[in-house]
Amino acid sequence: MATIDLTAGNFEQTVLDNQIVFVDFWASWCGPCRSFAPIYEAAAEQHDDLVFGSVNTEEQQQLAAAARVTSIPTLMAFKKGALVFSQAGALPKPALEQVIAAVRDFDVDAALQDTDADDE
Repeated sequence: MATIDLTAGNFEQTVLDNQIVFVDFWASWCGPCRSFAPIYEAAAEQHDDLVFGSVNTEEQQQLAAAARVTSIPTLMAFKKGALVFSQAGALPKPALEQVIAAVRDFDVDAALQDTDADDE
């Protein structure tokens, strides 16, 4: 599956409606963003059971600000609607594959239960 363009209008629904969503925050003038783009696109094609979205930070400045993106590229991963990974910087293919595997394996339900228990 190819990456999808995420905007303020579809970001939240995309994150909530899908089990795992990766989001690449980028800009056209950003060299590291341009070098990461083909790696990200290839991962999207390889892992067609996951959702890979892209946010153009020039066009979606409010969304990038709401996500607290301060450096690009920034990669975020959501699982069951919860943010489980966020890191600035372009990743090489092996590192991106490690992140994908870690997000797949991450037990978000247990983590959320631990957080709920800490709040009590």
